[in-house]
Amino acid sequence: MTAALPRSADPRGAHSASGADRTAGGSLTGTWSLLGFMLRRDRVRLPAWVLGLTALLAYFGVALGLVLDETALASFAAFAATPVMALIGGPGYGFDEITTARFLVGLYGGYLMIGAALMSITTVSRHTRVEEQTGRAELVRASAVGRHAPLAAALILTALMNAAATGLMTLAFIASPAEPGSPAAALLFACSIGAAGLVFAGLAAVTVQLSPFARAASGIAGAALAAAFIVRGLGDMSAQQGGDLGWLTWLSPFGWSQQTAPLTLDRWWPLLLSLGAALLLAAAGFALQSRRDLAAGILPDRLGSPAAPAWLRGPFSLALRLQRSALIWWSFGMLAGGVTLGAFVRPMAENASGMPEQILVVIGGTEGLVDGYLGFMGVYFAIMIAVSAIVAVQGLRGEEQGVRAEPVLAASVSRPAWLLAWTAVAALGALGMLALAGLGNGLGAGLATGDWDLLGPVVLGHVVHAPAVWLLLGISVALYGLTPRLLGLTWAVFVWSTLLGFFGEMLDLDEAVLATSVFRHVGQYPAEEIEWAAVGLLTAIAAGLVAVGAMGFRRRDLITA
Repeated sequence: MTAALPRSADPRGAHSASGADRTAGGSLTGTWSLLGFMLRRDRVRLPAWVLGLTALLAYFGVALGLVLDETALASFAAFAATPVMALIGGPGYGFDEITTARFLVGLYGGYLMIGAALMSITTVSRHTRVEEQTGRAELVRASAVGRHAPLAAALILTALMNAAATGLMTLAFIASPAEPGSPAAALLFACSIGAAGLVFAGLAAVTVQLSPFARAASGIAGAALAAAFIVRGLGDMSAQQGGDLGWLTWLSPFGWSQQTAPLTLDRWWPLLLSLGAALLLAAAGFALQSRRDLAAGILPDRLGSPAAPAWLRGPFSLALRLQRSALIWWSFGMLAGGVTLGAFVRPMAENASGMPEQILVVIGGTEGLVDGYLGFMGVYFAIMIAVSAIVAVQGLRGEEQGVRAEPVLAASVSRPAWLLAWTAVAALGALGMLALAGLGNGLGAGLATGDWDLLGPVVLGHVVHAPAVWLLLGISVALYGLTPRLLGLTWAVFVWSTLLGFFGEMLDLDEAVLATSVFRHVGQYPAEEIEWAAVGLLTAIAAGLVAVGAMGFRRRDLITA
């Protein structure tokens, strides 16, 4: 980390800060200085998150507002008012008198809430637990900085990010062709998204106290996020079916936000639950922080074995051990998601007649909708799994920044071997996840339609998208090996490819532009033939990029203690 410390946190000035100053502010001394420091560090990341969420809402508003007419809306309302869509999207308030704005709120609001939650979790973890894990917090705390100042500053920063996103999303929604009509309802919808972000900021304030490792703390918060989404989904699905488990919705922060029902009931009071939970969780985070030492966690560390087993003595097995938990959770999620979305093929086919032509083009047209939908699912899962591949390479950088790569490379492990082993695990993991997603998709489709001949083609249609994922993985590895500071550029390539992969046909762009997406070359099998030449070419390019990364990593400086 090369960014300068704020003046008040500079250890050279530690002796100039009197003990009286530290006492005057108590445990929160230095909060505002640290907040300024965090704002400077996040001068790119903060606007990227805030504008990214706003752009996503604006895109939904523009795309739905321009494409959907009354017939399409009625068809989509029937399409969305199913138990499966209640599980995925939400309770669907106002779908009986559907409008474009209500459709956007009911079906896409949950995903914007997940985005706000992830923004909050990663922000709090980055400025608290990561700082302690890398030793920078010890340097800062050696100055006139109180015990709770870093956590307080991180929570204030996260609240500012959610407030900024809320304000901009309100304006974007009002100005969009979706036409919410009521500015107050648009504000309520944006506030419901920001409220979910605040709750998970408070949750992250607790989880970063539990483990001494940032990855584990973020993982616990992520698991809680997934549990909240599932609990909310089960409650909404039960309510959709007239069951007696609808109360489960009220156990989830996502449920509180969605129960505001913007543009239908316009209830503000559920947001008090979110605000109260955020404050209680933040208070719990401060209380737990008072009960632990710097860089330690509340949960006891497990004692490791004094000697590594034989299978763990190579770089590949070490990379597999370090990525094992993430691969297991992602694989489970892909399999479960595949079954759920595969089962959705039947209501999709039954409601196809009223869908707009622009949507049908994306999923194969009316004539081959089942094959088209399942082929499109291959692209859909490849996009999601590409996220895990890019995150895996960021984990590689985390190993280096945490100075855990140095002792490994000091042994009889070369730099290229270490890098290639990590990359191989990520690449094989992506291939396995695609196979599981295809298996789940095929099983779900078979259960829904009774046509088990779909299973094999659907699995193949998912697996053949692995080279597209590997290409993004290769870009990440090349950037990491050559210039780690530019690793974030991979996300720009990912977003561009995703937008063209999902919406390129709707936008009627030139074929040369569409070809710049890595997800548009293989073909959506079984609806389209597989382009084996593209499969080979993408794989070769990915391999070349990985080789470039390995050579670059061999020559550049390594972060050391």
